[in-house]
Amino acid sequence: MNSASALRIVIVAPDSLACDPADPQAEVEAERSRSLRIGLLEGGCNIVAVLPADVFLPDRLAQISPDMIIVDAESEARDTLEHVVVATRDARRPIVLFTNDEDTSHVRDAIAAGVTAYVVAGLAADRVKPVLDVAMARFQHEEALRRELADARSQLSDRKTIDRAKGILMTRHAVSEDVAYGRLRKTAMDKGLKISDVAQRIIDVADLLG
Repeated sequence: MNSASALRIVIVAPDSLACDPADPQAEVEAERSRSLRIGLLEGGCNIVAVLPADVFLPDRLAQISPDMIIVDAESEARDTLEHVVVATRDARRPIVLFTNDEDTSHVRDAIAAGVTAYVVAGLAADRVKPVLDVAMARFQHEEALRRELADARSQLSDRKTIDRAKGILMTRHAVSEDVAYGRLRKTAMDKGLKISDVAQRIIDVADLLG
């Protein structure tokens, strides 16, 4: 997923580009959608599906497993955005919102909800691919930061668990901190477990026995 040219794209939008000729706004939206899809195809992207924003969206996205999701809708269509965000909650993917609505008051909420890029009116077809490249790079950077934060929290939790287990061993067996840690480490090595897992077992037993 390093380049937009390799991306498998799902577009969340009405499948049909047909519109009522008597509705100028609908024609503008349809033209935006055509330009967007042309830009995707010219950029070498693979549009694997165009899906409506309904209750079945999470299951469909799970089956297709796209690299990126593009929301082709007006920014005030919050139901559409909410469906997409919920659908990607357990399997995060970059979300790019294209809209003709120049009211940027929704941008902050959209980004907070999980939108990677928010693209307002006037995007030419030949600019679509660079936008997706930037969106993917930003998404990958944010995911790396999330993993680093999760790892740091996990390490902190492990340290707290190990410290508590050491305290239990030190109190019950009248040994030093180094000896208690050595016992934890030896048991972990003998049983092929993480030290934190051994520590948690000691804590569980101590809690059970009181």
